[in-house]
Amino acid sequence: MPERIWLPSWTLIRRTLIVLFILGVVALIALWAWVSALARDLPDYRKLAEYEPAITSRVHAGDGTLIAEFASEHRVFVPYESIPVHLVNAFTSAEDKKFFEHNGIDWLGMARGVTRTVINQITGDGGMQGGSTISQQVAKNMLLTRDQTIVRKVKEMVITRRMERAFTKPQIMELYLNEIYLGGNGRGENYYGVGSAALNYFGKSLPELNLAEAATLAALAQLPGAVNPYTNPERLTVRRNWVLSRMVVNGHISNEEADAAKAQPLETVRRLRGAEYAAAQYFVEELRRDLVDQYGEEALYEGGLSIRSTIDTRLQLAAQEALQAGLEAYDRRHDYRGPFANVDMSGDVAEQLEALGLPSGSGEWEAAAVRGVGEEGAGLVLKDGARVTLSPDDVKWASDTYQRPGGGAGLRPGDVVLVEVSREGDPGEDDAPPPPQGEPVLRQVPDADGALIALDAHTGRVLAMAGGYSFWKSQFNRVTQAKRQPGSSFKPFVYAAALEKGYTPVSKVLDAPFVDFDISTEDFWAPSNYSEGRFYGLSTMRVGLEQSRNLMTVRMAQDIGMEPVTDLAERVGLYEKLDPYLAMSLGAGELTMMDLAKGYATLVNGGKRVSPTFFDRVQDRYGRTLFRHDQRDCGYCTSDADWNGDAPPELEDNRPQVLDPVVAYQVVHMLEGVVERGTGRRAQRVGKPLAGKTGTTNDYVDAWFMGFSPDLVVGVWVGFDSPKTLGEGEAGGSVAAPVFTDFMEAALENEPPLPFRIPPGVRLVSIDAETGGLPTPATTSVITEAFRPGTEPGVAFEQASGLNIFGPSDGGFFGPPAEEEPVDPADPFAEPAERAEEYEEDGY
Repeated sequence: MPERIWLPSWTLIRRTLIVLFILGVVALIALWAWVSALARDLPDYRKLAEYEPAITSRVHAGDGTLIAEFASEHRVFVPYESIPVHLVNAFTSAEDKKFFEHNGIDWLGMARGVTRTVINQITGDGGMQGGSTISQQVAKNMLLTRDQTIVRKVKEMVITRRMERAFTKPQIMELYLNEIYLGGNGRGENYYGVGSAALNYFGKSLPELNLAEAATLAALAQLPGAVNPYTNPERLTVRRNWVLSRMVVNGHISNEEADAAKAQPLETVRRLRGAEYAAAQYFVEELRRDLVDQYGEEALYEGGLSIRSTIDTRLQLAAQEALQAGLEAYDRRHDYRGPFANVDMSGDVAEQLEALGLPSGSGEWEAAAVRGVGEEGAGLVLKDGARVTLSPDDVKWASDTYQRPGGGAGLRPGDVVLVEVSREGDPGEDDAPPPPQGEPVLRQVPDADGALIALDAHTGRVLAMAGGYSFWKSQFNRVTQAKRQPGSSFKPFVYAAALEKGYTPVSKVLDAPFVDFDISTEDFWAPSNYSEGRFYGLSTMRVGLEQSRNLMTVRMAQDIGMEPVTDLAERVGLYEKLDPYLAMSLGAGELTMMDLAKGYATLVNGGKRVSPTFFDRVQDRYGRTLFRHDQRDCGYCTSDADWNGDAPPELEDNRPQVLDPVVAYQVVHMLEGVVERGTGRRAQRVGKPLAGKTGTTNDYVDAWFMGFSPDLVVGVWVGFDSPKTLGEGEAGGSVAAPVFTDFMEAALENEPPLPFRIPPGVRLVSIDAETGGLPTPATTSVITEAFRPGTEPGVAFEQASGLNIFGPSDGGFFGPPAEEEPVDPADPFAEPAERAEEYEEDGY
């Protein structure tokens, strides 16, 4: 008999279903209560309506060139209306094809994500897969954490639904495309938002992106680190092509358009690189410090400031190149300091060189290993395996000046040296550098350093600033941060003070031994000229300034008193307070190059004090002006009314007048003679009207040249950061003046030869260069001198005992002439024969 099969009764089935229903209802109630509890503690999605993300602050040069960006997150906010349609279609195809159709949550996509998550948990092959829509990504990225938990996912869904009811689809897409992380450049800069990514990867604004580039940005969204265009372009290209295919499937583009875009190579750019960018680093860092002081770090790095700086990129590059060339030339005149590393010549030399780091400040120089040294030079191997030969002259320089620590001299096999190599032509296979051309040049990063400042004499705008040999060698800015003694470059201000006290450019001052006794310390001070032991008797002020005679300067300062000198120095902005000691008249008081340049600007602009600035205007993210350097009222030119052909408004000159314009011009005119006949004659090579003053401190510790054209003030300093001598004869005229000359040749290359402006109240008179009086039949040299009317020579002067005796305007008679070194009547500007071309002065 067959066994009976037990079947549940209908009553049991019904009861089971009721229990399950009740349990389901309870579960739903519990789930609702749990979700409600989570929803009560959610971030306020409405604050997205006031979305102000951290955006990049950008610095432009005066010509509009972008020279720097400051950002905690590199982002350029772009409104939805300015985002091209093909870029939106690329992102929806890659991330959420139903974005404009769903209500914020793609339930089918989420089900697929849950399924994948369960499989991943079972197999251990990954984490949660969310199936998130673009709306959910906005909620997660902007309002929640990135934790992969069920709690976070539920919160994300609740906020997404609320967002979808409060915002339109274009508003949500705008938030998404401006917030999304899209990789970086591998040098610490990370790009957020499509605007920043387009600029940094392609050097383009969003409307300029072609279809392939738009698809590339969309391809970055999911795995920006893994498909970075700089480190993994092949993988990114594959994913870009996948995005293009999805755009075809979704009906956004045709197959032909997709194929054309796929055929395009992935081409990216490296922004803010190159010689101009490298040259501007000192300027940018100084500007950054100023902006942080004024507006704070948060405003600079997150506020999206727009900064119009004063820098002229052409002048900046010329400044850095001139300073580097001058320091390298100085360094070449002194000792070679030896190799910076050694390699095992029996091993793989190229591999060892590749692993070496170059000394800071090496720039484009390369490491080379010495293979051998002979009469034909030294054989070298470069890191790409190329073999070159160092010239016998370079080998001799190293042999003559480099003493090895263990004994011996010069180069040996295995030494690793720096060389400058010329490489021209196209790269080889795998982007290898082109082969070297010609002989390499032995190099070393100079130990001495320097600085150069170029300032608009009328506005104080800093047009160029090189704070050192290389920003990567040292970030210390020697223009603004170093205080050094200016030496004789301070003398023009002593002469200006004397002119204010009644001296004229032809006043005679005695050049003879001078001793000062300080009764408080019972110390004697006896300054000397550069040519120690040589004195030139009575000479005009002009000759004293052109030949930088220390003893004449000190006598003038003693005659008028140091108080007028210190007062003038403080008026023009050189010092806040200068002690009234005689040594200060020879530049013993420390100051910054920026302050000294500001003082020289006062001389050339007619006695007006200027305030140096690094930026013309600063605007916030909305275009509102926060700072404007020129605060003058422009009148009708700032109104919204159309221009009706009126003449340009005459703006008020609000610069404080701190020096008589006539006195300022007299000093400028005498400083022209420094270039024409004096210690700055090297600058004549520029072939334009120039003026300036050399400066050298005791023991050749500091070398200066402060010079200017009618509109441009340029200062150059060379020395060691830890003060020590530059070497015998390494004075301002031989070290700093060549840097000034090189820079001015480039700066004024296309400028007309403008003369210096002559203010009202100046009378130009032809005088005898030897006597300072009116020319006579015996005159051999005539120059033009600047006088205040009524102070010029009125009659010819006669010679008596070899001296010229002047009237009341001569500044006084200071003693008998020096008998040892009278002025040569045929050449009142004679110099020591040993170094006529390098004549300079001691500082004090």
